[in-house]
Amino acid sequence: MSNYYKKTLSLAGVDFSGYSVDDLRALVRKILEAKIHGICFSPYVEGQGPGTKLGEAQIRERMEIIQPYVRWIRSFSCTEGNQLIPKVAAESGLKTMVGVWLDDDKEHNELELANAIEVAKAGHANILAVGNEVLLRGDLSEDELIDYINRAKQAAPGVEVGYVDAYFLFVNHPRVTEACDVVLANCYPFWESCPAEHSLLYMKEMYRRAVHAANGKKVIISETGWPNVGTAEGGAVPSFENAIKYFINAYQWAEEEGIEIFYFSSFDETWKVDAEGDVGAYWGIWDKDGNCKYD
Repeated sequence: MSNYYKKTLSLAGVDFSGYSVDDLRALVRKILEAKIHGICFSPYVEGQGPGTKLGEAQIRERMEIIQPYVRWIRSFSCTEGNQLIPKVAAESGLKTMVGVWLDDDKEHNELELANAIEVAKAGHANILAVGNEVLLRGDLSEDELIDYINRAKQAAPGVEVGYVDAYFLFVNHPRVTEACDVVLANCYPFWESCPAEHSLLYMKEMYRRAVHAANGKKVIISETGWPNVGTAEGGAVPSFENAIKYFINAYQWAEEEGIEIFYFSSFDETWKVDAEGDVGAYWGIWDKDGNCKYD
């Protein structure tokens, strides 16, 4: 365990009393310099979002900003140029959790799956994440989702295949959990209105529930984070202080317990405002222009 945390560890996280803003920034710098496990990566710049056709040059430019500080990249799609992300990541020395975006558009799902299988056959996928919150959104039935998972497993032997959703849905859908090689659980105390001071304890409970549902399978936290700007979600308040402390707590816990976390997200993304309100734009560790917000 890092000396930076030894005097401050507790069940609820780091005791930040007496820490200045500069002290908090220094902690973030140390965590990033040591490299975090993983980060959720979308290479969009201002004015872009889903529907934008991405090119390799832009992907490479955005990845170069974060590459020194992470070991894994998680992508979300294998269409619209996103299928190029794993290749660029592999060339940058990064491992990849490759997202296969599924929704109620069955024709598009087939293209996503076919492209993901090609990525895996090229050796650029360490984990295939088949589907992201489709049960939470109600886009597919349990049987339909399991079929996609099984098809990916058959087509990409040797590559771990999982499904991404909120931690409690692995409890509610044991057949989906059973179909996965690895359980990819999203854990967001913020979206469940948890006050920042209790957020680490709440995330630990989310993780514990996913581990119990996984029945011995590996559990990875595929998304967690805290926004620094926007409207409060119940008792969960976006602020610089809450966001930076959440990041530090998440990674001191990950280091202590050997937990693999993909932080959400790499960059602030304005396009997310449409779906999530003003808070949706401010989940990045880096701002929309590529400047680290907490260092």
